[in-house]
Amino acid sequence: MTEQAIRQAANRRIITRAVMVAVAMFGFGFAMVPLYDLFCDITGLNGKTGVTDSGSARAQAVDETRLITVEFTGNTAGGLPWEFRPAVAKMQVHPGQVAEAVYVARNTTSDRMVGRAIPSVAPNRAAAHFKKTECFCFSNQELAPGESREMPVRFVVETDVPQDVHTITLSYSFFNAGKYSSSDAGTGTAGSDAIRRGEKG
Repeated sequence: MTEQAIRQAANRRIITRAVMVAVAMFGFGFAMVPLYDLFCDITGLNGKTGVTDSGSARAQAVDETRLITVEFTGNTAGGLPWEFRPAVAKMQVHPGQVAEAVYVARNTTSDRMVGRAIPSVAPNRAAAHFKKTECFCFSNQELAPGESREMPVRFVVETDVPQDVHTITLSYSFFNAGKYSSSDAGTGTAGSDAIRRGEKG
């Protein structure tokens, strides 16, 4: 086999591997939500958060006789070299009150990267009563090298939350969903403007 043929064969292997990685990452993005559902169903741990629209959330009567402490935590996983944290560690809300918290993410690398966050709520029995009206979860969040971004989450704790629940913890795990070379800074991902505003879900 000639040297040129060897180089061509090596190039084909590299291209094949790159395509396989791209397909795997694309599939991971679509599989994340059903895998998350399956994990919660099997383990019964870290309850899934619910979703509601802002109109329905604001239509609820606020129970001013109760206060619920909502704690916020955040971490990175899957090899994502970002800083990620809540702007405040906790707040108190009345059931039925629409509230907003902010998380902050910073890309500490010299590469353009994409992350995707998965939320969970504890205790599990409170999860069905914790509803988001806006969230950055399950949407690609693309950050340029060194870029920081504030990402809001709006939520309401429903008034029928169990009486023995006094503290609810909202956690986010941010996973690595892809990396772009800094030379490709202008490419971005589809719908990046909407993503930067924070998707509902």
